[in-house]
Amino acid sequence: MTEAFDPADFAIVPPKRFEDLRIGDVFRAPSRTLTDAHASAFQAVSADNHPVHYDAVWATAHGHPAPVVHGLQVLAFTAPGATSFPHVIGEVFIAFTSVSARFLAEVHAGDTLYPQLEITALTPHGDGTGTVTTRATVHRADGVLVLDGEHQYLLRTAA
Repeated sequence: MTEAFDPADFAIVPPKRFEDLRIGDVFRAPSRTLTDAHASAFQAVSADNHPVHYDAVWATAHGHPAPVVHGLQVLAFTAPGATSFPHVIGEVFIAFTSVSARFLAEVHAGDTLYPQLEITALTPHGDGTGTVTTRATVHRADGVLVLDGEHQYLLRTAA
């Protein structure tokens, strides 16, 4: 006899509560090799028509080896849902409350990126919520850090 299946009980990893999280916990996203199609799709969505993002002649004439992938597209790869974070925290997520980023090096079609989030602070508020602060980083396959930033999320706590 098989047990009844309930999609609400289907978890990729056992969920943790705010109180189970630790400074230093790391949540990675799968590596991703960017293509011209990714850059074109982001250009269409963002409506950013600056030629540095799509015109190879313009880009090289202005000191870039190739068109530059939009920084906001690189930042998007650090979205919590792109990582294992939402699977780990289960149902305690309330809101993504802030984001900041520094763009440190260019990204071009053909680059493979490695995004991750690392918990740097856990701040309980005493009202049944707490803030998780993460360092958001993206490295290229050559080891260069291309993005360094911070995210904050509001989660429910047990208290």
